[in-house]
Parts: sequence; structure tokens; C-alpha cells
Amino acid sequence: MRKALACLIILLSLPALLFAQDDDGPDVETDWDHITAETYVRGDQSFIISLGVSFPVLFLDHEGNQYNHNITPPVGGTGSLVYSYHLNQYLFVGGEIGLLFLPTLSRDTIFIIPLGVRIGTQLMFGRFEFPIFASIGMVWHRFLNQGYYGMYVRAGFSAFFKATMDWSFGLTTSWSWFPQWTSDPAKNRDGNFMDLTISARYHF
Repeated sequence: MRKALACLIILLSLPALLFAQDDDGPDVETDWDHITAETYVRGDQSFIISLGVSFPVLFLDHEGNQYNHNITPPVGGTGSLVYSYHLNQYLFVGGEIGLLFLPTLSRDTIFIIPLGVRIGTQLMFGRFEFPIFASIGMVWHRFLNQGYYGMYVRAGFSAFFKATMDWSFGLTTSWSWFPQWTSDPAKNRDGNFMDLTISARYHF
């Protein structure tokens, strides 16, 4: 009887002992507890490094007719560095610089160097982030001893997975318009490229 009574007293005392241990013990908290819809606030910044391939999709002459771009194979390499400054959790602005190179039928190489400003918005679902952006700026074209300086416009979309509080990794796809306009409208050309890159984003 005494043993049964002692066991009953111990069982009744267990919840109190457990709660007392929880209150006295240290609070365990992870970095991911702070990832909410308001993770990004004004002043947050990031750098994005991207490497991938570029496809010449559509080239038009001054009359809007499609013409052969003579880029063979019809794929080149591209890379970029992007800086972003967050105005709030939804909007960001920044700048970008990139390099695009493509082989031609004559086994030479076309080089395109864009430098521009970027604006965008971002959707977030847990640890997945989806920036949507548009860019405009100036661009240098170089082929053999020929050069051209003009403007460009770009729009794109990214999908990132936030692996840590500092780093996100994902894919970016974009469409770029590179017009070449001269004093002679008959020589005007409009080049359109699609890029697909692997991207790493550093948050600070």
C-alpha cells in the first residue's frame, strides 16, 4: 500500500517537475523563426552573381522583317553581377552589369556588355522567393574591329530558395532587347535574346 501511494505521489508530481524544468531552461530559438512576410525592410541589400547561357531568339530589320543573325551555334555564354536595395518588403531598386558573348558563322565572337539600372518586386512563400524585375541602360557591342554604343531593355523573373539567412540559390530567366539604330534607318537592327542562368544571392 505504501509503495502504491508513493508511486501515485511521484506520478502526480511529474507535470510540475516538467514545467519547472521548462521555465528554468534556456529558450531555444533558430534564425528561421524570424523569416516572415516582413523579412525585407528598407535598407536591406543584396548581390546576385549569375552564370549561364544566352539564346539569340529574334532579329528584325528596319521594316520589321526577320533576318538570319548568323550566330552558330545559336547559343552563347552570359554572366552578370546585380546590386539591389530594398525600399520595403515588396519593392527594390539597383544596378546591373553583365557580359554576353556569342560565336558567329565565321568563327568570330560577338561581345555585348550591358550596364543599367533595375527595378522590381518580390513575392515570397516561406523560404522560396520570386523576384520580378525590369532593367534599362546602355550597352556596348563589339565584333572584330566594329563597335556600337546604344541602349537596351530587359525583363526577367527569378526563383530562389533561401538556404541560409545570408544566401539564396536559384534560377533566373530574362528577355533582352538590344536595338542597333544608326543614322541610316535601312541599317537598323533589333536583336532579342533570352538568357537562362544559375544565380546565387548574398543578403546583407
